[in-house]
Amino acid sequence: VVSTQSTGSFNTFNHYYITNNLRMKKEVRILLLGDADVGKTSLILSLVSEEFPQHVPLRAEEITIPADVTPEGVPTHIVDFSSREYFGEEFLIKEMQRAHVFCLVYGVDDEKSLESTRSYWLPKIREINDGDNLSRPVILVGNKDDLLLDLDESPLESVLPLMNEYPEIETCVECSAKRLKNISELFYYAQKAVLHPTAPLYSPDLGKLKPACAEALRRVFRICDMDNDGFLSDHELNEFQKRCFNAPLQQSNLMEVKNLIKKYCDNGIIDNKMSEIGFLFLHTIFIQKGRHETTWTVMRKFGYTDQLEVSDEYLRPDLHVEQGSSVELLTRGRNT
Repeated sequence: VVSTQSTGSFNTFNHYYITNNLRMKKEVRILLLGDADVGKTSLILSLVSEEFPQHVPLRAEEITIPADVTPEGVPTHIVDFSSREYFGEEFLIKEMQRAHVFCLVYGVDDEKSLESTRSYWLPKIREINDGDNLSRPVILVGNKDDLLLDLDESPLESVLPLMNEYPEIETCVECSAKRLKNISELFYYAQKAVLHPTAPLYSPDLGKLKPACAEALRRVFRICDMDNDGFLSDHELNEFQKRCFNAPLQQSNLMEVKNLIKKYCDNGIIDNKMSEIGFLFLHTIFIQKGRHETTWTVMRKFGYTDQLEVSDEYLRPDLHVEQGSSVELLTRGRNT
């Protein structure tokens, strides 16, 4: 089960890491999968009505949440799949191919439904992803946790091996449609998994940044190192902050961040300046704390796509030059 709360200097510094100008997907499509009677439809209806439905249809109609009421400002479509109202394999495959993220639901009181995620649903998701050459993330959802009082042990013990086997699983959420527990959080995590995916950035099994992510952050570091001394001074960090997040960095917050790096990262701060090692360590901490949007904000501000490739529009911007005029890069522009 995930927790989004954090404390100390990380939380203070991260308060500023917000932007509304990301090159993200224009919409998110969430598909709920799982066996019959695990509560997929109830989860959707509980989200919409903010109360547990007394009468549950075989399948909920597609729900569209407008952009202005979603945390990330992106319209979100929620699609229900019914094992009872089944239209055949072709229909299932089509819906899976249209989805951006899967919420795979099982009942915490139903061992058979959990086994089905292992034996059928996750292999099916991997098959669809491989066929499309995409890596759609999975949110593993343990519903009906209001029944946990009758269980002797936490169902997480049986889920963790599954998460290790399938890296597609972004996170696991325990919830209860009946008690309205973690319902909005569930769909927020699903949206976040699409807009700020973990997979391109971080390897959980190795506990470190993936090579492409590390290399991209090194490039960002070099660009922001305006005097080319191999470190980021307070001034350079503040310029980086304003460029990425449109807000200055308070000196007290900067000192807290430096102290955090000094404590846990050897050579992360040298002569009161942040080294490249410290810069990468800071982003590793953000990702490990579940704040992937921080690193993605930086990536997108410096022209990176979701595949961590520099976009064509960043490399070759569309410049309108009047007749008889010319354009040339300043020295600072050549360094970026």
